[in-house]
Amino acid sequence: MSKPVVGIIMGSQSDLRVMKEAAEILEELQVSYELTIVSAHRTPDRMVDYARSARSKGLKVIIAGAGGAAHLPGMVASMTTLPVIGVPVKSSNSIDGWDSVLSILQMPGGIPVATVALDGAKNAGILAAEMIGAFDEKTAKNLEKYKDELKEKVLKSAESVEEKGWRGSKIGF
Repeated sequence: MSKPVVGIIMGSQSDLRVMKEAAEILEELQVSYELTIVSAHRTPDRMVDYARSARSKGLKVIIAGAGGAAHLPGMVASMTTLPVIGVPVKSSNSIDGWDSVLSILQMPGGIPVATVALDGAKNAGILAAEMIGAFDEKTAKNLEKYKDELKEKVLKSAESVEEKGWRGSKIGF
């Protein structure tokens, strides 16, 4: 596999259940990545080293997932000029995930973090691929194929529903 261009980091191993979706979609889109655990609260020196060395390692985008107070994406964004995509993770100690969403979403001016939906690591992976695809034709073509496949799934679903006779007059629209 080629040198990683996307870094996927998370606050703890329990976040892997969500963050693996970013890795899976990047693999499908043939975008190289690295994945590791970097806790803003338990390993702050590791977080600083990761953020500050990301560009020199060849990374182009960082996806950072965190639950609870969810400081990881914002702290990393404060130490790099690379785009950071935050994934709020609904963790066991979470307030229905809202604490994570708001911690990542409400960044101060000058420190942007692109934020996806709660547990939305798949979309974070797609967004990272789109950022890479803006400058890499192969990735752009892989994304185009992926989105065409999504469109085909919807059209087949619509056809299936219509074949069963679910017409507007029967279901009220």
